[in-house]
Amino acid sequence: QVQLVESGGGLVQAGGSLKLSCAASGYTFNITTMGWFRQGPGKEREFVARIRTSGDSTFYADSVKGRFTIAKDNTKPVVYLQMDNLKLEDTAVYYCAAGWAATTSQSTYSYWGQGTQVTVSS
Repeated sequence: QVQLVESGGGLVQAGGSLKLSCAASGYTFNITTMGWFRQGPGKEREFVARIRTSGDSTFYADSVKGRFTIAKDNTKPVVYLQMDNLKLEDTAVYYCAAGWAATTSQSTYSYWGQGTQVTVSS
């Protein structure tokens, strides 16, 4: 089993920045991909970004490309999501996920965190 705990959410004005963290624990040795997803009010959960645990391969949703950066700590099982130039439409609960396939599909991620709220105000 793998446990994921997100932190770093909060309230920020449009144009501002936030950095989310996701700490993994448990049997993390065979996890190959870490991802971030989000669910806005009244919306379905959607893919945001993913990173391979081996190497630095990343992939982003078009809606966040150029504004968000996913990165990992090579000394401990932590993944970050740096969010810059935040927009009102970025308001959502952000979830960290872990799995074995480098995809954008939620079904390929076996482990999920509880989520952290990000609210962007005008």
